[in-house]
Amino acid sequence: MQSESSKEQVGWQPGASLCVLLCTAPMLAFAGDGSSAPAAEGACSATAQSMRVACTFDSKDNYYVSIAKCQNITDSDARAQCIRLATVLRNQAPDECNAVFESRDDFCDGLGQAAYDPVIDPAQFVDPGDIGSGVAPNEFFPLVRGSTWVYSGGGELNTVHVTDDTREILGVTCAIVHDVVKVDGEVTEDTQDFFAQDIHGNVWYFGEVSQTLEDGFLTSIDGSWLAGSELAKPGIAFEAAPQVSDVYRQEFALGEAEDGARVLSTTASESVPAVSCNGTCVLTEDFNSLEPDSVEHKYYAPGVGTMLELDPTDNERIELVSYHIGP
Repeated sequence: MQSESSKEQVGWQPGASLCVLLCTAPMLAFAGDGSSAPAAEGACSATAQSMRVACTFDSKDNYYVSIAKCQNITDSDARAQCIRLATVLRNQAPDECNAVFESRDDFCDGLGQAAYDPVIDPAQFVDPGDIGSGVAPNEFFPLVRGSTWVYSGGGELNTVHVTDDTREILGVTCAIVHDVVKVDGEVTEDTQDFFAQDIHGNVWYFGEVSQTLEDGFLTSIDGSWLAGSELAKPGIAFEAAPQVSDVYRQEFALGEAEDGARVLSTTASESVPAVSCNGTCVLTEDFNSLEPDSVEHKYYAPGVGTMLELDPTDNERIELVSYHIGP
């Protein structure tokens, strides 16, 4: 039985539990066919709306799970603090859910309202082993085996290497790119990315296994996703012929991986320790719908690839310090 003091701490009211879950949810009409979006909305905005409802229910679920954990803390002060924290997070959730909704819906303005369902035909993709020897690599995203890029900035050292290994996803043979981040010599992130180039030169992103480590131990795999699993779909990592104002999804695993990009310029200029470009760089604005305040400008140099990642809010730079294309 829950004590009266505990009921008061969590804002409990008789008969309120069901209403907390249902009464405060966004007002959507749940049709009998499973649709949760007004007929007037396109698929993109309807997806954003449905995910806002999911976020609302998830926040309620997380709150009650937290309260259940708090009830098993025997120290009364610690228990009360646990409940207060859970309540604060619950109260912040609507604003956070709405912010993510706005981010997703804003993306629809540039992307369009069509359902995101790219047709993946394995016959339209090249063998990763042929890129750079018989198949021209994407000029700004060269997936040539043996290539290595080293970046520095923000207290991190980031090494990216195109391995000889492959993985078949949705029938497409993808190159495995190994991405390792170190802080003070210690590995903090270890990621396998899966990329494939189509016959037109577009580079597609088919998923990743992302590991966060602390003191050598795995602490999280958040952000990991795989095209074809749980209706996740591949996105475009880099276009064959980018044009200003192009907007595209880089990954599509709802609630887990929702990066997108917008081409800002195809005549950008920048300089980093490893390379410079004078009017020949492609500049994109990368964003993550799950983190509305997260915006990044990326510069891609011809024949090199990503040369600079710039945070436009504080001008923090992650710069290419060395690179090698090919074996």
